[in-house]
Amino acid sequence: MDKEDKTEELIQNLQDAGGNSEIVKEFSKLLKEKQMDKIFILLSKYRSSLLESLHKNQKEIDILDYLILDLKQQNL
Repeated sequence: MDKEDKTEELIQNLQDAGGNSEIVKEFSKLLKEKQMDKIFILLSKYRSSLLESLHKNQKEIDILDYLILDLKQQNL
C-alpha cells in the first residue's frame, strides 16, 4: 500500500467514525503537513464529543425506560 492509499484509508476511517466534512478537511490538511501532535489533539477532541453524545443519549434512554416501566406499573 503506497502513501496515497494509506492517506485515503485514514480519511475513510475518520468518515466511517462519523467525522463531518470540516473535521475531515482539517485532518487531511494536518496529515499533509505531518503535524501529528495536532492530529492527535483533533481526534481526541472529536472522540470526546462523541463520548459526550453517547452519555446524553444513554441518559435519554434511561428516562424512556423509566417512563415505560412507570406506565406499565400504572396499567394505563
